[in-house]
Amino acid sequence: MLLKTNPTINIDDIKINFDSEGLWLLNIAIAIIMFGVALGIKIDDFKRLFKNPKIVFVGVLSQFILLPAATFLAILIIQPHPSFALGMMMIAACPGGNVSNFFSKMAGGNAALSVSLTAFATLICIFMTPINLHFWGSLYEPTNAILKTVELNPFELFKLVSLILGIPLIVGMLIKHYHNEMAEKIEKVLKPLSMTVFILLIVIAFSQNLDIFTNHIHHVLFLVIFHNIFAYILGFSTAKIFRLNKADSKTIAIETGIQNGGLGLLLIFGFFEGLGGMALLAAFWGIWDVFSGMVLATYWGRKSSKQ
Repeated sequence: MLLKTNPTINIDDIKINFDSEGLWLLNIAIAIIMFGVALGIKIDDFKRLFKNPKIVFVGVLSQFILLPAATFLAILIIQPHPSFALGMMMIAACPGGNVSNFFSKMAGGNAALSVSLTAFATLICIFMTPINLHFWGSLYEPTNAILKTVELNPFELFKLVSLILGIPLIVGMLIKHYHNEMAEKIEKVLKPLSMTVFILLIVIAFSQNLDIFTNHIHHVLFLVIFHNIFAYILGFSTAKIFRLNKADSKTIAIETGIQNGGLGLLLIFGFFEGLGGMALLAAFWGIWDVFSGMVLATYWGRKSSKQ
């Protein structure tokens, strides 16, 4: 199946209007969501979690090994535009998005598992993200040609993920541990507020690029929706193969399906000079996976309530 683009349009000449200020605001919102989720997590949750390290292993396997590999195979079959293909690889190589913790709670999943996977992904993505991107990207000649002109800086990547994922997690858990009552009060206010701000920023970013999305979104619509749904199925199936319970399986599915598109965009603008096809795909992913995650979490959450 070959996805064709209009030959008269150079997709990589597209300039997405996501300035560095807007991107940082988006990631600050994600960090605040992470902080809010961390306020509800106790250290004892992790102690219980790591008594059964299999679920952590399954989460890392699904997100950092199977998803990039499956994405590569899908690219071989679909043969999208090279920068779209590299955008898919970038998304697959990124750690899970912080909003996945919120959706995992909504879905009746394992919140401690979700946050611990995000925290662990924060550490290993420092080397796993560039390794996955370069390894799988170099195996596909059209994307390999792009990668030859780029070098990811591990220190800059570490700085980004530490600010966005690591620090909010540690600060939130410390407040929860030492000031439990304060943490509960902040969490009640912060949870709806942070999600509202996050969605508002996405809407603003979308409105600023309305013409671009209207004229070119059909190029990546199928790729993003297919990739995202496939990632959910992959995560859930992997969990079931390893005989994890329902709550853990939901969490693994959400962690695999919700990737940090905001981080992906920052890397694309920082290291790939905002390459049009990559930026378009990552920008739509950031919008779509919030919508799909909300739908899936709401469905699972209502189903859990009825049961």
